[in-house]
Amino acid sequence: MATELVLDRPFRLPTAAKAATIPQVSTINPTDEELLQRVGDRDGDAFETLYRRYSRSVLGLALRRLGDRGRAEDALQETFTAIWRAAKTYRPERGPAAPWLFAVARNSISDRGRARREPPAEAPDEPSSEAGPDEQAEHSWVSWRVHSAIETLPDNERRLIELAYWSGLSQSEIAGLEGIPLGTVKTRTRSALARLADALEEELR
Repeated sequence: MATELVLDRPFRLPTAAKAATIPQVSTINPTDEELLQRVGDRDGDAFETLYRRYSRSVLGLALRRLGDRGRAEDALQETFTAIWRAAKTYRPERGPAAPWLFAVARNSISDRGRARREPPAEAPDEPSSEAGPDEQAEHSWVSWRVHSAIETLPDNERRLIELAYWSGLSQSEIAGLEGIPLGTVKTRTRSALARLADALEEELR
């Protein structure tokens, strides 16, 4: 698939190789973080490499969420258009590139999903469902505790949790992206969840 993008200069999305095998992250050169920084400097070659590395995973995520290939392909285009425009805002010290990239993808997929829904003719007169100050404080505390606990995980376990719960990828998609066996993904995920359960024992009561 090749789809025209409206970018800073004429640019065509590269076609994702159907039979390509994504190498293990530790052997990828350049890294995702380096590619994003180069894309932020308007490096077209880096953009093409990043597209080939992630387009299949993003398309799979969009297909699973939207259930329609045409809409999923539109979301894929919008995702990489947004990445091209926003890559300069990425800061590697704030976290790895993959969760950032999939957060952009989730936003594009959500926008594509909302575009198909008709807005209500009149807003219903219902009580506000927003949390009160006490609930917001509790949520902020729990969120901080969860993020702090995730930071204590080994790197290979933390990345899987980020991809699964923040990026919405299935274990099979993570195995393909990371270049590791599905069984290894399951084992590391179970280990990570057990560590988090121990660290968050009070919050889970």
